[in-house]
Amino acid sequence: MPAAMNVYEIGLLKALYRAVGCGPLDRLFAVVTRLGNGGAVWIALTVLLLLFPKTRRIALAMALAMALCLLFGNFVLKPLIARPRPYQVDPAISLRIPPPIEFSFPSGHSMNGFAAALSLRLRCRAAGRTALCLAALIAFSRLYFLVHYPTDVLCGAALGCAAALAADRIVAALAARKERVRHG
Repeated sequence: MPAAMNVYEIGLLKALYRAVGCGPLDRLFAVVTRLGNGGAVWIALTVLLLLFPKTRRIALAMALAMALCLLFGNFVLKPLIARPRPYQVDPAISLRIPPPIEFSFPSGHSMNGFAAALSLRLRCRAAGRTALCLAALIAFSRLYFLVHYPTDVLCGAALGCAAALAADRIVAALAARKERVRHG
C-alpha cells in the first residue's frame, strides 16, 4: 500500500479515537476484540453447532468459510502484501492492547467474523443478525485500538463474506450430491 494511504488512514484512526475513545470503551472493546482473537468465539460457536444434527450444515459452512479465510487471507495475502500495522508505521501510537504480530492486511478478526456470521445468517436469519452485529463490533474494535487500517477491516469483511457465500454453495452442493447418491 502506498505510504500516503497509510498516513491518511492513520489520521482517520487517530481522529476516531479522539472522538470516542475513553476508559469505559477501552475496557469494553478489550473484551470484544479478545472474542475475535484466533477466531475463538466463531470456532466455539461452530463446534457448538456441530453437536446438533439440525445445525451441522450451518457449522460445516462456517468451518469451511473460516478455513478459506485462513488459507487465502492469512497464508497468501498477509505475507504477499506484508503491510505493517499502524503502530509500526507511526511510533507516536501507543497501544492499549498487546501488539499483534502478524501483518496488517487483511484483518483476520474481520475475515473470520464475517465469514462465520454471514454463514450463520444465510441459514438462520435471527441468530445471523446477532452474529453479524458481533462481527461488526469486533471489526470496529480493531480500528478503535489502532491495530488495523480501515482498508484492512473493510477488505477482511469483504473476503469473509465472499468465503461465506462460497462455503454455503459448496456445502449445499455436497448435501445435494449426498441426497442424489442416497436416493439413487
